[in-house]
Amino acid sequence: MAPQGIGNSTEARPESEAATNGAVTGSGSRRDIRLLDGGFATQLSCHVQQPIDGDVLWSSRFLATDQEAVIDTHLDFLRASADVIITNTYQADVNLFAAHLNMTPEEGYKLIKTAVELAKAAVERYLEEFPEARKPLIAGSVGPYGASLHDGSEYTGSYVKTVSTDIMKEWHLPRIRALVEAGVDLLAIETIPSGIEAEMLVNLLKEEFPGVKAWVSLSVGQDGKTTACGEDYQKTARRCYDINPEQVVAVGCNCTAPSLIETLITGINDDRKDNPRPLIVYPNSGENYNVDLGWVNREKCEPVANFVQKWLDLGVTWVGGCCRTYANDVNKIRQEVDLWKRNNCN
Repeated sequence: MAPQGIGNSTEARPESEAATNGAVTGSGSRRDIRLLDGGFATQLSCHVQQPIDGDVLWSSRFLATDQEAVIDTHLDFLRASADVIITNTYQADVNLFAAHLNMTPEEGYKLIKTAVELAKAAVERYLEEFPEARKPLIAGSVGPYGASLHDGSEYTGSYVKTVSTDIMKEWHLPRIRALVEAGVDLLAIETIPSGIEAEMLVNLLKEEFPGVKAWVSLSVGQDGKTTACGEDYQKTARRCYDINPEQVVAVGCNCTAPSLIETLITGINDDRKDNPRPLIVYPNSGENYNVDLGWVNREKCEPVANFVQKWLDLGVTWVGGCCRTYANDVNKIRQEVDLWKRNNCN
């Protein structure tokens, strides 16, 4: 059964040919708004007793220790009407698995592929429950190099000053290859703090995976203007899309306070109003993660759903939640998306 307060996905919604066939396109009409899932580790905490935050493997540990909980977490989001679920691989790494799960690199590589199989299993169970629903997409999570350092540097990008792009590329390649081999519909290149790493990944798609689609989502500073590394956010996002528009389906930001999103994306397409870059946003709850204290500042949060209609007004076509957003939050975002469509897409 769905958790209390979670609806199903069988309500009538406009369907695009791309969504129905499992294909992924970047442009399309603004009617085709895709709803992402929420914070995987956040929702996973409803199914497991072991601590998640602060673990060096974060939620990816449960790929090995509790696969049913992983499937159930994906199902929670699907029952909340998510169109896209993201694999539990944000912090997955063959070397980390070897060190902390006593695995060989080959076994770690296979475990990354297992994450896709678990997401597929959730989709299959969901479609058995709701056979009239359109088939959801599976996005393979590609978190930043900094996630492997277990020091919160994906929110600062400090490592780009000392780690070469060649080292970052070497670290990213096995996970991306495993996700692609396992059959994801697209990649979620997410929480990337620097244009240096983001552009490397976009170019890597061209070089190694020319048939694979992806979105690129940056982590940002608290000023609503810059990446986490301090670069001009809009210039960085534009460049990430413009250097590979054939494969990048959307650019945007994630895991930041909802209140910062409007400033970040307003005017980002002023230079191409007739053919705007597709935008993706999936913020966290507004809390901040402190390596020593965990999540703080919950009292400052405002529900993500409160901001959704404004983001859609600004051209966002992919929207969801990140850390500290539950399946129930995704359901509320769906309600706002459907309301916006009724008011704007007649």
